[in-house]
Amino acid sequence: MANTPQAKKRIRRNERRAEVNGARVSRIRTFVKKVEAALAAGDKAAATTALAAVQPELARGVAKGVLHKNTASRKFSRLTKRLTALA
Repeated sequence: MANTPQAKKRIRRNERRAEVNGARVSRIRTFVKKVEAALAAGDKAAATTALAAVQPELARGVAKGVLHKNTASRKFSRLTKRLTALA
């Protein structure tokens, strides 16, 4: 258990950051799922608009430190590849 005031503060802060970061990751997953659902349905127009919405979300995740740069790049690349294969 934390003894110093600073250690107690770090615990409080870490809990809050984990909550915020979890919400950020969840939001990104939701956007990715929208693209995947549109791709599965074969709806190219919906997939294109959803993919345009995913890109800034992934970039924001990288900027906020919840995703690694290469992870975001890989996800976007794979979704783009699936979209072009749909055409």
